[in-house]
Amino acid sequence: MKKLFTATSTAAGGRNGHAQASDNSVSVDLSVPKAMGGPGKPNTTTPEHLFASGYAACYGSALDYVAKLQKKHIETVEVTADVTVGQRDDGSGFELEVAMRVRLPGVSKADGQALIEAAHKVCPYSYAIRNNVPVTTTLVD
Repeated sequence: MKKLFTATSTAAGGRNGHAQASDNSVSVDLSVPKAMGGPGKPNTTTPEHLFASGYAACYGSALDYVAKLQKKHIETVEVTADVTVGQRDDGSGFELEVAMRVRLPGVSKADGQALIEAAHKVCPYSYAIRNNVPVTTTLVD
């Protein structure tokens, strides 16, 4: 791999702790949500929120990238990522699933679907979790 950028972050205290990027660009308090039996403290976040934000942003950039390669004009890209954590069916641990909703105003349904499929192939998040985390992508109005 030809390295382009490395982000470094340290988390202390697990899901009820704090995460800080080495360059101070991110500094967040974490709290287990009430839905998972935690305190769900206000003004905190979860690893799933951070993953969803990163994946949505990265996927949006991948859409821009493939659109330029295909010489397709996109005015606006909006990606919403729903990242769900759950217990594995066999009870041996936890797993994630992701549902992506992509909005591409002014792009035909056929072109939008083709861009979504192409972006899924080049997005580093998609590549990292391929064949491990179920991901659905939906083009929305």
